Amino acid sequence: MLHLSDKTNLLEHRSYKYELQDVKEPSLYREIYSYDEVPKVAFNHRRVPINMPKEIFITDTSFRDGMQSQSPYSVEQIVHLYKLLSKLGGPNGIIRQSEFFVYSENDRKALKACQDAGLKFPEITTWIRATLNDFKLVKDLGIKETGILVSCSDYHIFKKMGMSRRQALDYYKQTVIAALEMGIRPRCHLEDITRADFYGFVLPFVTELQELSEEANTPIKFRACDTMGYGVPYSETALPRSVPGIIYGLHHYADIPSEMLEWHGHNDFYKAVANASCAWIYGAGAVNCSLLGIGERTGNVPLEAMVMEYASLKGSLNGMDTTVITEIAEFFEKEIGYTIPPMTPFIGESFNSTRAGIHADGMMKDPEIYNIFDTAKLLNRPASVAINNTSGLAGIAYWLNINYNLLDSENKIKKQDDIVLHLKAFVDKQYVDGRQTVMSTKELESAVEDYLKTNKVKGLN
Repeated sequence: MLHLSDKTNLLEHRSYKYELQDVKEPSLYREIYSYDEVPKVAFNHRRVPINMPKEIFITDTSFRDGMQSQSPYSVEQIVHLYKLLSKLGGPNGIIRQSEFFVYSENDRKALKACQDAGLKFPEITTWIRATLNDFKLVKDLGIKETGILVSCSDYHIFKKMGMSRRQALDYYKQTVIAALEMGIRPRCHLEDITRADFYGFVLPFVTELQELSEEANTPIKFRACDTMGYGVPYSETALPRSVPGIIYGLHHYADIPSEMLEWHGHNDFYKAVANASCAWIYGAGAVNCSLLGIGERTGNVPLEAMVMEYASLKGSLNGMDTTVITEIAEFFEKEIGYTIPPMTPFIGESFNSTRAGIHADGMMKDPEIYNIFDTAKLLNRPASVAINNTSGLAGIAYWLNINYNLLDSENKIKKQDDIVLHLKAFVDKQYVDGRQTVMSTKELESAVEDYLKTNKVKGLN
């Protein structure tokens, strides 16, 4: 059967329907996942087209997946972070949804308090087990959409659930039907999709759910979950690891519109951000993230990273306020007690800091030489230097200018000035005496005060 695509404006074959392959033995892809070796990447040289949606969004899982890896946040902390998410996402709701647990009293109090905040974005959704009581709980809370776990690899179907593919498919369908009957939009989490039989289970399953969606006249959303971080963003790679192949297949063969297709990844192989960006580029409307990337094992896709990816791909922040990223990071450190690794992009203490004197010398002349963008404007974080035995005169001069807001003033300090020479001698002595750590701001400011008093010089301003 030929079909005129409203996307490509070309006639396309749409006659083949993938049928469930109810195999007796699980397909574990041992040639790729041998368990006692690093997983292999197979190439098939089949190219799929880039298919960037007109609109792309970010969804948040900080209060679901993000809280599975550390102590639960308090109600007050969740509400504050939820408001910051809304502020970061801006009036256009680029951060479109945030999902919550609903099982504990604390979870429900936090959800209700966020509802009472009256914010349009992010929309509050939930994640539940596939039970009637859970659906009733969601309905009573006034939630319109909930995530439902529908594990799709044979690792889960055979080994964890003890079912056949047909049994799993029928069980999942009944769960989705229950959600539709209660007037709740289902969001089906296709867990472990990067180890699943795409043509033998995923596509037949999703196609049957699409038929249910049409019958109920209710959209069903699908979240492709790279549960173990096995996905790869490379073109011409083979399933089940190919992110382009997964997104293209769900969109093209199962007719899932971009706005109903979402990507959820983990960072086990350092590919979380690249895979999420790839999902957008090949047709997923949303990528699911958590603040600071906090989540199971190596974590989820960092939400702040995808804010920057959005701006890179769309050429605009579309109303997002990136300075809130710094507010969020400070809240995690000061109020939650979370330690951010110093080299973490955008939020770490050292992400826009240098210790090398030659780099500091360049930044004295123009920060753009060694700073990724205007971090003072976009993140409220001016480029900085950390002072140690390699900082040199240029590093110390730059630290003074930044710390005392002199960089753009007529009183800008030069590396030949007496105060710089004095501080350089002070710093050098520290390391001659055996110091190995960087100088703290408090120590340097104390040395500056000593210099000003000794030389009867007025304060730096």
